[in-house]
Amino acid sequence: MDENKKAKKILRILNKLYPKAPIPLKHKNKFTLLVSVLLSAQCTDLNVNNVTKDIYPKYNKPEHFVKLGRKKIEKLIKKIGIFRVKAKSIYLMSKQLLEKHNGKVPKNFEELEKLPGVGHKTASVVMSQGFGYPAFAVDTHIHRLAQRWGLTNGKNVVQTEKDLKKIFPKKTWTKLHLQIIYYGREYCKARSCYGLTCKICKTCYPKRKNPLITKKA
Repeated sequence: MDENKKAKKILRILNKLYPKAPIPLKHKNKFTLLVSVLLSAQCTDLNVNNVTKDIYPKYNKPEHFVKLGRKKIEKLIKKIGIFRVKAKSIYLMSKQLLEKHNGKVPKNFEELEKLPGVGHKTASVVMSQGFGYPAFAVDTHIHRLAQRWGLTNGKNVVQTEKDLKKIFPKKTWTKLHLQIIYYGREYCKARSCYGLTCKICKTCYPKRKNPLITKKA
């Protein structure tokens, strides 16, 4: 089965399972979306939401976090992994937004990726979910699933993103990113499917018998 046929079948399955794909990270505005995506690195969305539900009602603008300072930000997010590193990034990012962007989240990849703590994946999520720009944010989980489904042989998320963008229509990217995340969490888990048991894996590779070892991003 070629990649285009696989893509159509995958889209059909995902659209049936997840006709709507809500943004899993709770936020009040584009700035808090940016903060939440930054916090979600090496951390579950649920944990981020549990922490930020007590933060965002009171602190939801760059000036709030600059005024707080690094140490107080650390205390607010201490239940999140690598909180000291993230607190530093949030503080410096907030400061830069005020100094260079009038406190507004920039609406382009180049400026977003210049912000402290913001990489391409984070920028892609914000552009996609915050501004409605067709972007395809690829993290290690999507990278793993794309390998299992035979959509890429890329050794890193950069190559996987390029491959997925070639296969899937641009208009599907924003929703598809979330659909794949939801599907991976529910059906194609890292330590249970191994490319053998979920519906998409069996659809793409009905004759596969041995567990697939994916290349780490």
